[in-house]
Amino acid sequence: MKKRLKLLSLTFSQVQTGAYAIILAEEDGQRRIPVIIGTPEAQAIAIFIDELKSPRPLTHDLFVSFMNMLGVTLSEVYIYKYDEGIFFSDLIFNDGQREIHLDARTSDAIALALRTEAIITIEESAMKETAIMMDDTEYFDVKTENSEQMDIGSLQNALDEAIAEEDYEHASYLRDLINNKKKLSR
Repeated sequence: MKKRLKLLSLTFSQVQTGAYAIILAEEDGQRRIPVIIGTPEAQAIAIFIDELKSPRPLTHDLFVSFMNMLGVTLSEVYIYKYDEGIFFSDLIFNDGQREIHLDARTSDAIALALRTEAIITIEESAMKETAIMMDDTEYFDVKTENSEQMDIGSLQNALDEAIAEEDYEHASYLRDLINNKKKLSR
C-alpha cells in the first residue's frame, strides 16, 4: 500500500556530518521520513525551493526540458524500498500511451518531482521502517533552538548575503530557520 508524502523541509543532517536531510511528511498523518542526501543534491533542491535562477540550466532542469520536448510527464516518484540505509525509488512516467518506470536515486527523484509537481509516494513497509512520529511543534522546536538570539530581520539579511555569495547550502539553512520562526510566532 502506498502513502502520499510532501516535502516538509531541507536541512543539515543531524546524523551525518557534511550531509543534508530532506524531511518528507505523510500527507494525512504525523509520520516523518528523513532522507539523507549529499551537498549537490541539496543545492539542486534548495535552488528550486528558493526560486533562484541559474544562468545556465542545471541537470534536473535540463532533464525536465528534455521530458517536455518528448511529451513525457513525470506522474509519480515511488519510494518502494528501504535497505541498509538506502531508499530505492522509481520515476513513473507517462507518454500518453504507456507507463514507464525508471530506477533513480531518491534525492534526484525528489528534485524532479518538485520541478514537475509529480506526487511522491512511499510503500507502507518502507514508511514503517523509517518513519519518525512527530508533531509539528516538536519538529520546529528542535530546528530553532540555536537561533533564538536572531530575529527574523537579521536572519533575512544573512539569507540575502548568502544568496549574493552563492552559498546555497547556508542559504537553505537560513531559509529553514526563518520559516520555522514564522511558524512558531503564529
